[in-house]
Amino acid sequence: MAEEEAKPLSYIPETILKKRKRNEEIALRRKEQLEQRKFANKKNKTEFIKKPEEFVKEFRYREVDLVRMKHRMKRKRTELVEPTSKLLFIIRIQGKNDMHPEVRKTLYNLRLRKVFSAVFVKVNAGIIEKLQRVEPYVTYGYPNLKNVKELIYKKGFANVDKQMVPLTDNNIIEQELGKSGILCIEDIVHEVANVGPHFKEVTRFLWPFMLNKPGGLKGSKTVYKLGGETGNREEHINELIDQMN
Repeated sequence: MAEEEAKPLSYIPETILKKRKRNEEIALRRKEQLEQRKFANKKNKTEFIKKPEEFVKEFRYREVDLVRMKHRMKRKRTELVEPTSKLLFIIRIQGKNDMHPEVRKTLYNLRLRKVFSAVFVKVNAGIIEKLQRVEPYVTYGYPNLKNVKELIYKKGFANVDKQMVPLTDNNIIEQELGKSGILCIEDIVHEVANVGPHFKEVTRFLWPFMLNKPGGLKGSKTVYKLGGETGNREEHINELIDQMN
């Protein structure tokens, strides 16, 4: 029987070999990244699990916060009954897991959902009551015209359909506030600074200001007049605004 003829070896181009090697390296790299990601997620889940004593500690903090809030509500507040200005600027400076839900609800009602968020408000009995509830977590005072203008121009955003929109187009202002006679950003500044008749509409149109973290803030819940950070700073709030704007 005749010997079978040897089949010639098929030639594989070098470019294909290089591509195969590159694909194998990419596959190995992706596998390593996937394993690292799985390990990191597992580690984060393990670290996120709170110990029973941490839950107890948080519960105690919240209960103490509720008791202190009730004590504050019993005290009479006279310094804001006849304020030197109708305009207040409130800045949230602290507060996270140690707040009672009622205190957190009041902060949210003031639209202060994040630390270093801030809002303009008009002084009235309702605001005084809310400030008493949240005093350990906020500081406030009477902003001057310069800071009102700079805050709105530098940090101002509009709240349009629950979306943050930069105050760069007067058409948006006219569209949202034109019926109140507010047509441009300068009208907004004037209405806020003078606590005008359409103050409520304008401040609701403005998204809460997100300020920079100031240097040297101790985070103390002691009131400002006693050397702390919270509570009424009156005209001295302008010094803090200058740091945070």
